[in-house]
Amino acid sequence: MDLFDYINESKKNIDSPLASRMRPTKLEDIAGQEHILSPGKLLYRAIKADKLQSLIFYGPPGTGKTTIAKVIANTTKASFTVLNATTSGKQDITDAVKEAKIHQAMTGNKTIIFVDEIHRFNKAQQDALLPYTEDGTIILIGATTENPYFEVNRALISRSLIFELRPLDEKAIRKIIKDAVESKERGLGAYQCKVTEEALDFIALRSGGDARSALNAIELAAMTTERSEDGLIHIDVSVMEECMQKRMLNYDKKGDNHYDVISAFIKSMRGSDKDATLHYLARMIEAGEDPKFIARRITICASEDVGNADPMALIVATNAMLAAERIGMPESRIILAQAAVYVACAPKSNACYLGIDAAINDVRHKDIGMVPLHLKDAHYSGAKDLGRGIEYRYPHDYPHHYVQQDYLPEALRGTVYCHLTEEGYEHKQKVRLTERGVSI
Repeated sequence: MDLFDYINESKKNIDSPLASRMRPTKLEDIAGQEHILSPGKLLYRAIKADKLQSLIFYGPPGTGKTTIAKVIANTTKASFTVLNATTSGKQDITDAVKEAKIHQAMTGNKTIIFVDEIHRFNKAQQDALLPYTEDGTIILIGATTENPYFEVNRALISRSLIFELRPLDEKAIRKIIKDAVESKERGLGAYQCKVTEEALDFIALRSGGDARSALNAIELAAMTTERSEDGLIHIDVSVMEECMQKRMLNYDKKGDNHYDVISAFIKSMRGSDKDATLHYLARMIEAGEDPKFIARRITICASEDVGNADPMALIVATNAMLAAERIGMPESRIILAQAAVYVACAPKSNACYLGIDAAINDVRHKDIGMVPLHLKDAHYSGAKDLGRGIEYRYPHDYPHHYVQQDYLPEALRGTVYCHLTEEGYEHKQKVRLTERGVSI
């Protein structure tokens, strides 16, 4: 590093946001995430022993994914390279792997490649990392706010340990804020701020478990509040309400409220209450819930609780899920509202939901018998010699494209799994099948 680089780096540290300056450098300084970072836990032991394998950190913003990666960078003997999926391309991956091979050949040490926002890498970019995680050239550490089981290639998932980070609790947020206010080296100590206990409670409660959000808010309060006559910057609840700019709902406190609200949302759609549906949707939107999470719940409800009483519900919900992902907030609130209200107002049937569960239960616990011979595959030479497909009757050769024949195995003959209701389109299906003599 030459003189100019040194000056730029020093200035960068001074000018960096508070959240960046206060980022812990030691494992012991990380607040929260005790479920994976307490002494004796697997991740804690692996970092301390410098015996890491590929990892994926998954959790909401501001919960410490990048922080843990930085701690690993400060403690490991391996070379550490950072890629950001929003700005890095396939050539950056190729260059990083090339340097890792050279480093391993020269020192015998591996290279850790940290990929922030790994879910933003496309399949080809993720595949480019795969062979080098397999042969040990690199150790991959990915960070994502999205569920990796949906957004990361299965091949990478199978070769990685997944650690889910949780929203920080109020105790952890309070500690982070207090440390930031008191620290003279990296924090706001030089500003001589005095934060009331009520203001600390307000930040801890309304930051949604996001340390970055909490630090940004307290930094804004310190920078914009005038000193009092005693020479101190007094930060109370009124100051923090203004700095946080909006009323944050008590939504993720200890996780209970999150599940209560989504449960009420689903039950309101199931119960055909369009107004309650919109109320709970509004709660989730204002609390910063992931729109994709909401859209998935609407889609599940469209199938589980509406089903074939209105097949269009699933189409509306699925398209809303795609549209919400592509358009983003705040406009996606309208799309989610349209889909949720459609599902709430649709006729209801859980016949398919109950039917598949009953069928699965029989498959697991009953003697289900063989596939009937006339239904077995007959598209190969010798099939007829085995008696396969001989007695099959092709429905399109008969009036109304229907002919009675046995489809269930003999052991289950006469079993009814799907009990069609009188609701919506399912009633039409029931009438049609009844006219043709089908058991319903």
